[in-house]
Amino acid sequence: MFAALNAFQAGGVIPAGQQAYTTAGTYSWTAPTGVTSVSVVCVGGGGGGNSYDDGVGIYYAGGGGGGLAYANNISVTPGTNYTVIVGSGGSQGGTSAGGGGSSSFASSVQATGGGGGSGVTGGNGGTINIGTGYAGGKGGNASSGYGRSNSGGGGGAGGYSGTGGAGEANGVNATATSGTGGAGGGGGWFSSNGGYGGGGVGILGQGTSGTAGNQEGGKGGSGGSDGSGIDGANYGGGGGREGTGAGGAVRIIWGAGRAFPSTNTGDV
Repeated sequence: MFAALNAFQAGGVIPAGQQAYTTAGTYSWTAPTGVTSVSVVCVGGGGGGNSYDDGVGIYYAGGGGGGLAYANNISVTPGTNYTVIVGSGGSQGGTSAGGGGSSSFASSVQATGGGGGSGVTGGNGGTINIGTGYAGGKGGNASSGYGRSNSGGGGGAGGYSGTGGAGEANGVNATATSGTGGAGGGGGWFSSNGGYGGGGVGILGQGTSGTAGNQEGGKGGSGGSDGSGIDGANYGGGGGREGTGAGGAVRIIWGAGRAFPSTNTGDV
C-alpha cells in the first residue's frame, strides 16, 4: 500500500499521490485533504483451471484472465471514506469446475473476474462493468485424450488498450495469443507440465504488451508478472490445468496531469 500525500504545496497545489491495494479484500480509502478528483484502475481476479474426468480420459481446461477497467476525473470529497474491493483469484477445480475470479471495484470503476475452467471448456475472460478498459483472455479448452499434454493454458489479464491473450487450446499444434495492451495468454503445449498460467497486468499505467507463452506461462503486460507453473500471474492472470487464478488489484492516483492509461501514472 502506497502512502498518501495529503499536504498542500506552496500556492495551494496538491502534490501527486497514490494508494494501491493488491491483496483480496474490502477496504476503506479516505480522500486526502484538498484532493477533489482522482483516477482509478481496477483489475479483476483471474479464473481457476480445472481437471475433468469423464471416465474415458482426463481433461484440463484453463481459467480466463481478469478484466481491467479505469476512469479519470472522478469527483471525491476530502475526508470522505470510499469503499475499495479487490477481487480474489479463482480456486483450482480439482475434479470439478474451477472457481471464477471476483470483481474489483473503487469509486465507480469495476472490472469483473475471469471465469473458471469447466469440463473441457476454458473460462471466459473478465469484462468491464464500469469504466473504460478491456477484457481478459479466454482460458484454453482441453482436448480429448488422457494426461497433462492435453491441457489448456490460462488466459492473460486485460490491458489498457487491448484484450488479454487467450490461453492455448487443446495442447495440439496450437499456440496462445499475445495480449494487445495487456498480458499474454498462458501456453499449453505437450510437456508433462502442460497447461501453464496466464500473464498478469501491472497497475502503474500502460506499458509493453505481454507475449504468448511457448511451452511456458504467458508473459506479463505493462509491468505485470509472468505466468510461472500452473498458476496465473499477478495481477489477474488465469490459472492453467488445476491452477489457481491470480488476485486482482486497485490503484488510485491524484495530482495535476495524472491520468490513465499512460499520463504520469508511475510511482511518485
